[in-house]
Parts: sequence; structure tokens; C-alpha cells
Amino acid sequence: MLILRLAVAAFLIDDAIAPLTKQGSAGPTVATLAAAAAGVLLLAGLWTPVVGCLAALLELWIGFARPDGPWAFLMAAAIAFGLAFVGPGAWSFDAIAYGRKRISIRAR
Repeated sequence: MLILRLAVAAFLIDDAIAPLTKQGSAGPTVATLAAAAAGVLLLAGLWTPVVGCLAALLELWIGFARPDGPWAFLMAAAIAFGLAFVGPGAWSFDAIAYGRKRISIRAR
């Protein structure tokens, strides 16, 4: 879980920072900055289910709004949705604040 959080958060943050370093390119949009903020929250493990869904929707929006291919953004959206459904993991602020949830399936 931690590696997935790191991967998607790094992509979201880098997507917002990269236009600032290129000369002659437009700056990051509101959606890109919101996705970067969601990446920071995912990295910390705060409100993971809500932020994961928000990040996935923002990445879908960004991916289809850009003229270059949407494939990297679709992959980031898929990982963010996966994180939203799986949860924050053991090393996150959600686990510290709300406790770790365990699901046990008993034999019938």
C-alpha cells in the first residue's frame, strides 16, 4: 500500500511542478493543483477513501482535457481508485487517528 501511495502521490505532485520548470509552458491549472494537493494527502494517508476518489476524478478530467495522450493519467486514476477502495494502510494518519480495521472471514 505504501508503494502505491508513493507512486501516485509522486505522479500527482510532479504533474503540478513540471510546468513551472519548463520555459514557455503554461503554468499548472486549478485541476492540476487540486490533484497535487490530493497527492500530498494521499502521501500522508489522510482521508484516503475520499481523497483517492477525488484524485481519480481529477486525473480523469486532466487526462481528457490535455492534447497529449491520456494513458498516464488513466493509470494514475486507476491507482487512486484502487487506493480509495483498499484504504490507507497501516502506516498512515488515518490508521493512527481511527485505528486499523481488520476484516476476518470465519469458516462456516
